[in-house]
Amino acid sequence: MSVTIHPSAVVDPAARLGTGVEIGPFCVVGPDVELGDGVRLLSHVAVAGRTRIGAGSVVYPFASLGHAPQDLKYKGEPSELVIGRNNRIRENVTMNPGTEGGGMVTRVGDNGLFMVGVHVGHDCIVGNNVILANNATLGGHVEVGDFAVLGGLSAVHQFVRIGPHAMIGGMTGVEADVIPYGLVKGERGFLAGLNLVGLERRGFAKEEINGLRAAFKQLFAGEGTLAERKVQVAQSFADRQLVTELLAFLTERGSRALTLPR
Repeated sequence: MSVTIHPSAVVDPAARLGTGVEIGPFCVVGPDVELGDGVRLLSHVAVAGRTRIGAGSVVYPFASLGHAPQDLKYKGEPSELVIGRNNRIRENVTMNPGTEGGGMVTRVGDNGLFMVGVHVGHDCIVGNNVILANNATLGGHVEVGDFAVLGGLSAVHQFVRIGPHAMIGGMTGVEADVIPYGLVKGERGFLAGLNLVGLERRGFAKEEINGLRAAFKQLFAGEGTLAERKVQVAQSFADRQLVTELLAFLTERGSRALTLPR
């Protein structure tokens, strides 16, 4: 399949374009950009810097991808924005490349949906099958696990980790790490429970979900310190995969703050 470029688009001759790429009216594509097979830039899309967009992704009008990050420490270092396959990037989305202080790369996985006005800040690591609803915002250095869902107008503080399969309610401010499978809501987010609807929709076994619910209750409503309760839960639920993943997330966080129930 040949590449299709609208006459009004400005595409640098050095840009690398896969087969079947479509670049619509008034798009601008820079010299260090790579577009995978079948990528479609519908119109008025600006792609700059060292940006790669994976095969099958569709970018809607007025998205801005790969322009300089909003970080005063950025000095023009040759950082990257790497976007995976089959993403849907809607109108007015912005995604920034990495910085020297954060590993030099912002990375977005496959099969994501980024709705109108979403912002992915510098040095973020976003997993696969993630949904960010309208105007959701990720500060710099945020990590978002696979299948996480962030509601509209939510905002995640820099350096926060959102675990896999977590659900962030609309208009929620997230200031601390969110456990895998967690449900967070409120103006200043609190842990409201587990994302049970999401777990059921994704086909997790009822036995695994029930084990996770029991472990959650013991972790956050039991006696003793959180460290002591972690040990107890690890012993009681050693055969539960979801619980094991939850405990691994807590162990990896070190001294980082954790979003807790009220």
